[in-house]
Amino acid sequence: MRDEFDSLASGGKISRNQVEPLLTLATGGYCVHRSWGVGRITTIDTVFARFVIDFPGKPGHSMDLSFAADSLKAIQADHILARKASDLASLREMAALHHLDLIRLVLRSFGGKATLDQVQQVLVPDVIADDWKKWWEVAKRELKKDGHFQVPMKKSDPIIFQEMEVSFQQRMLSELKAAKGLKARIAVAAELLKYLSDLDDPKTAVTEAVALLNADIATHIRTMPALALEAIFIRDELRQAASLEPQQKELTVSAIWAQNLRLDELLEQMPAAKHKKALAAFRTANPNLWQEGVLAILNTTSSKLAGECATLLIQENKLDILKEALARLISQHQASSELLLWLARERCDSFADILGPEVFRAMLTAMERDQFNEKRSNRLRDFILDDHDLLIELIGSADIEIIRDLTRALQLSPSFDDMDKRSLLARIVKSYPSIQSLITGEQTKQESNIIVSWESLERRKHEYTELVQKKIPANSKEIAIARSYGDLRENHEYKAAKEMQKLLMRRKAELEIQLLRSRGTDFANPRTDVVSVGTKVTVTDLDSQNVEQYSILGAWDFDAEKGIISYQTPLAQSMLNHAPGQEVEFELDGALKRYRINAIEAYVAAHRGTEQA
Repeated sequence: MRDEFDSLASGGKISRNQVEPLLTLATGGYCVHRSWGVGRITTIDTVFARFVIDFPGKPGHSMDLSFAADSLKAIQADHILARKASDLASLREMAALHHLDLIRLVLRSFGGKATLDQVQQVLVPDVIADDWKKWWEVAKRELKKDGHFQVPMKKSDPIIFQEMEVSFQQRMLSELKAAKGLKARIAVAAELLKYLSDLDDPKTAVTEAVALLNADIATHIRTMPALALEAIFIRDELRQAASLEPQQKELTVSAIWAQNLRLDELLEQMPAAKHKKALAAFRTANPNLWQEGVLAILNTTSSKLAGECATLLIQENKLDILKEALARLISQHQASSELLLWLARERCDSFADILGPEVFRAMLTAMERDQFNEKRSNRLRDFILDDHDLLIELIGSADIEIIRDLTRALQLSPSFDDMDKRSLLARIVKSYPSIQSLITGEQTKQESNIIVSWESLERRKHEYTELVQKKIPANSKEIAIARSYGDLRENHEYKAAKEMQKLLMRRKAELEIQLLRSRGTDFANPRTDVVSVGTKVTVTDLDSQNVEQYSILGAWDFDAEKGIISYQTPLAQSMLNHAPGQEVEFELDGALKRYRINAIEAYVAAHRGTEQA
């Protein structure tokens, strides 16, 4: 065939440098085209200088030799791609019965090594149509036991086929000794533990591994205590699996905690999978103080770690202490968004007495607080939106006024955009239709208007003017100045100014709603046949028989010394629309109070009479 190609080159039908590629193609019989895939060369026509190739979907395709030399890559008949094209059934049988033979074929096709992604790409789904992960787990175990394959720890590193056989135990120990750094050595030790039963002499291997780990633990215990703790864990697991006794003077978990390390900082440096074991070790090493340590980090960690802390406390019969800590953080609005996220996910009967409307209010506070955190997360917000039952479950035990307050808080919250707010508000309305009017603004006159005195209305208007014209602009200047100091992560002035901005804007929104609903009055000509707004009422406390006087005025009026109270207070509400001689009762600080109405007069007339006197 070389003579024919040389003759074509001499005749100028192909170039001299195309002879070798064409000879390789003709000898192998199979080729790969970038677009058409794997093809089988069926005819070599030196008269017309062409190949006839069967490509998938293009059988009998004629291709000029010169073009073929430049556009085709030759592969041998035993290449995995050629085998897929010519004998797919035998490959599938090999995949089912002879895992190593199939992997060996793939690796040899790629020059003796290939990454796991390359192996998967060439085998799935043509050769292996079923569960690839399950197939690979079985095959990987066989590869590790066989002495001809090197299976790397990292998926990005190639699997290597070697002609010289090396025992699995020898390879594992070589990898353990060659590992660069304690973290890499821990990873190899974990692999050794996983395949310990496949070793020729497990006790010898574990003895060597323990010695290496002990040396690293001693050098890392002060500089990298979290990594040293991981090494202690895997060392103890290896020794236990091999039924070996501890070595003399080796360091234990007690040596880690003896350094008075911060529990949260140590755990943050460890993989999440190790947190449960680390907490258990902390409890064992600190039998008298462990619960204080765990409670101290409950509000400063991730939701997953908070869950591990809670699980440990519950397992150790500390549920009441845990609930007390949770209730305190929630009531004081100090609970972190991560802790609240864990509680929202948990939602079991054990915390039924905690899970109420205050939790949702604490969630809004936590999310607003997170807006000023450089490492803020939206995970709590996303969970509230995704879990359609959470909000209704939390407010289900609340009375309608509390639900109204929460609805207003949600409407004012900067943590949700308008679309998300509408979605959450729709959930509330679905369970509590009476809230619809508050959301849409179609309140009844009683709901939409509040009665206030002209004096208190002027004070609120003045407060609003001061806020808009002086305090908010001044705060904006403070933010700009603080931002100029640089590095916002450590800029306390900036964070304080942003926190004040949040408070000012919230107060502005509250005042706008209040001023919109307020209706000023001078309390002239009130009804005096019954108690009404703008009357002065003389009553007798039926428990003490003391005579008392109260002036019932606007929503924002109060003066204890003068007996002025708002008509919205429980006392005023109990007396409204009652006539002289009637008795009323209301609850004050959990106790039932009973009054008899003696006399009613107009507040303005009584007030004017007092001034004239």
